[in-house]
This record gives sequence, structure tokens and C-alpha cells, in this order.
Amino acid sequence: MKINPLKTSALLLTVAVSLYSCTSGTKTTTTTDSTVKDSTINAGLKPTGPAPEWGKTIKPEMQTVIEKLSSYGDKPLETLSAVDARKNHTPTDAVMDLVKQNNITVPAAKVDTMGKDIAVKGGNIHLRIYTPKASNGALPLIVYYHGGGFVIANLDVYNASAQALAEQVGAIVISVAYRLAPENKFPTAHNDAFAAYEWAIKNAVDLKADPAKIAVVGESAGGNLAANVSIMARDKHIMVPVHQVLVYPIAQANMDTESYKNYEKAKPLNKAMMGWFTEKYLNTMIEAQDPKISLVNANLKGLPSTTIITAEIDPLHDDGVMLADKLKAAGVKVDSKNYEGVTHEFFGMAILVPEAKAAQAYAAEQLKAAFK
Repeated sequence: MKINPLKTSALLLTVAVSLYSCTSGTKTTTTTDSTVKDSTINAGLKPTGPAPEWGKTIKPEMQTVIEKLSSYGDKPLETLSAVDARKNHTPTDAVMDLVKQNNITVPAAKVDTMGKDIAVKGGNIHLRIYTPKASNGALPLIVYYHGGGFVIANLDVYNASAQALAEQVGAIVISVAYRLAPENKFPTAHNDAFAAYEWAIKNAVDLKADPAKIAVVGESAGGNLAANVSIMARDKHIMVPVHQVLVYPIAQANMDTESYKNYEKAKPLNKAMMGWFTEKYLNTMIEAQDPKISLVNANLKGLPSTTIITAEIDPLHDDGVMLADKLKAAGVKVDSKNYEGVTHEFFGMAILVPEAKAAQAYAAEQLKAAFK
């Protein structure tokens, strides 16, 4: 199944849904979270081959998703144009196909969704708004930014993450379709991300949300955007988010870290892809040192409490660790967890991967605590 703008969001809302977790809410700092396999969600999901050379510690459920993704036979993303790369299969496609093939029961969505186009400098962007069905009074509000290296993916690909946050936190979630590169170069995505946050503040009451309880969440490139939104809010003297959850964020430009070396050829993200993303988004490679891209070089003082989630088998693992350290050094309260045996993009795979189920529960607990 390829990324197709005509795919209905209803299908994804039905299939790419995330399950709840009952893991404890103990706060930890840069720890490893091990979870017990839940046979009720992934019964019968077993890899067909040995663990890949690039990920000997991979968990079986995670490996099954990667095997499915590899089975499509797509050309390496870094060899394609951006337009063709967007036609490649995604990890979400692999999850959805495995759910269908294994007759895995999908719980009904506990949210309603609506679309909204908003004006931004130079054009318009689309928002998808998730509202819990069983809602009373003003709810907290989360502005969510998807991944894809600023170049690929869309709201459908990351539907499971946004929906899980809405359901598990009991919050309204605004998922932001910022404009993609290379059609829209740096810093377009960053400016779009902030414009969406400003819109959320101004329209919170109309959405039946509490304007004093707004957080930002992002995955990968979206994690970078979420952190930048907090920085821009601070610098522009508007309400800073009460919390930020950064899931394997892009946080610096050095591709010679230990995790880049160890997982250079990992899937679904590898070092060559990160170079391709960088070249597509930036006007010149010098911009890779800009604090908006290299968050570790930014002024991080005065940012909201932060939750950072990393995956073991991920070139960006060390980005998250480095950012956590820099935030702590700047006096920011940071909680973080690393999930072993899983790869980049695992967060939205809770219907198949126990570690994703646990990570979503952890993020939800952190957000609920911040909203209190």
C-alpha cells in the first residue's frame, strides 16, 4: 500500500489505532524500559528470518514489521526524488497489512476527527483535529507534529500516534500538515509549525479546550519542530507550552555519533536517508548548524518540562540523549526513556509492538501529570 492522497482517513482511523497500556508511571531518566509481551495483541507474529546484521537485539514483533516493510521491494529512498519517495511504502503500511493478514481485532476509535485549513505566510496548511468522544468540560490541547525528515509522510502515516495521544491523555490533538521540502525549503516547516501553535492558542476556547493547558508533541523531524515551537514561543513572549514530548527528535547535525555508526544501515531509517533529508530541506548544508536544526546549539533555558523517548536501534538515538543532557544543563526538567529492541518509527505501532504500547502510555502519563 503506497502513500496516496486519496486514501481516506477513515480507513486509517479504523485500522492504525493504538491500544492502551497499564504500565506504571514511574519517572526515570535515560533508562531502558522492558515490557512483557502481550499475546493478546500480537499472537502469531513471528519473524521469518534471523535478526538483521544492523539490529541483532531487535524484538520479534519489531522485526516482523521490518520484514513486512522490506517485502514490498521499494527502491532505497535516498536514490529517489522526493515525489517518488513519497510513493514508497511506509512502516504504517506494514503495520496495517500485518493487522489485516493476522486478523487482529482493532478497537473502535474513541475520537471524532475534523479537518481545518489555516492561512500561513505564503500559503495554507491543513490541520486534523482529534476530539475524544466522551468529553466533558474544557480538555487539554496537544499540538502534534509528524515525522518524515521534513520531506515525506503525512497525517495519515502518523494517525496512530495522534489518535493514541487523544485517547490516552483525554486531550484534543491538533495534527499539523506543515509544508514539505524540497518544494518548501528551510525554515518553512518550522514557521508553519509555529503558526499552527499560535492558531491553537487563539482558537482553544472555540475547540472547547483549556487555553492554559497546551502541550506540544513531535516525532523525529516533528520532535525537532515541537522543540522549536517552545523556543519560538519563549522568544516571542507568548504562552510557552506546559510540556513537550520529543520522540527520537532530530537534534544535531553530526552524523558520526555512536548511534549513527552502529545503525548506519538500519531500517526504516539509516544514515544515507538522513543525509538525503538534510539536503532536500536545507538551502545550503551550512544551515545544518543553525540552532533550529542543531537544537543542541540552541538557547534552551526557560523551556517547558520535557519528555524524551528514544529507540535503541536508531541512528537518532544519540540525538535524543544529547538533547536531554543539554536541556538538563539549561535547567529544564527532563524525563526520558530508551526502548530496547525497537527501531525508529516504533512509537505508533502499539497494536503490534509492546514497546510502542508502553511508550505511548509513558508519554500519556507525562502529559497528564503536566496538565494537572
